[in-house]
Amino acid sequence: MTRVALVDDEASILTSVKMTLQSEGFEVVTFTNGQDALEALLADPADIGVFDIKMPRMDGLELLRRLREKSQMPVLFLTSKDDEIDEVFGLRMGADDYITKPFSQRLLLERLRAVLRRTKARMPDASAVEAGQAVSHGRLTLNPEKHETLWDGAPINLTVTEFLILEALASRPGFVKSRDALMDAAYSDQVYVDDRTIDSHIKRLRRKFRQVDPDFDAIETLYGVGYKYKVV
Repeated sequence: MTRVALVDDEASILTSVKMTLQSEGFEVVTFTNGQDALEALLADPADIGVFDIKMPRMDGLELLRRLREKSQMPVLFLTSKDDEIDEVFGLRMGADDYITKPFSQRLLLERLRAVLRRTKARMPDASAVEAGQAVSHGRLTLNPEKHETLWDGAPINLTVTEFLILEALASRPGFVKSRDALMDAAYSDQVYVDDRTIDSHIKRLRRKFRQVDPDFDAIETLYGVGYKYKVV
């Protein structure tokens, strides 16, 4: 049973979303603030988190930041319609998706399932043969079976969405990928994201690689067209 961590300080949302998820076969644990959620999830991780951004004691952005130090658990943010800047920050910090309040329960379910599908697609298959699965392009090594990314042998911790975007770019070095193509690679057909979302993921990918290589420039922007992975 898939375990969902639902974190929100609004009792009505906790109750209604929990009932909906349970009716669809999910196990749900709820928290009313980020601090309690952090302590519990570090001790006993969930399969996916649904976090409100604005909460007492510790908000959703700080909760995600602290979790990312230890875990790559996929996270979907709940935001208010006026919190555009928070959505951008959340994606840059490693959130996998977001949904704007007020939202329909059905839309939340579809977004959550889409993130879970992307996560499952990159989880190691116990029956798979691990040898020969890695793909190398110059200094980059990607291993989808292990969800492993290396740059000059140094590990880079990527979220599922970031990994899928990088894989789409690196699969054809030198060829331009439009934002729409990257959206198709990283998100299901039932999930709508705009250009800003892809741009935010690209910025975070670059920042993560530059932590191990300050001169990293393998992902090139072609303004008005899209992105490409340079042959390095």
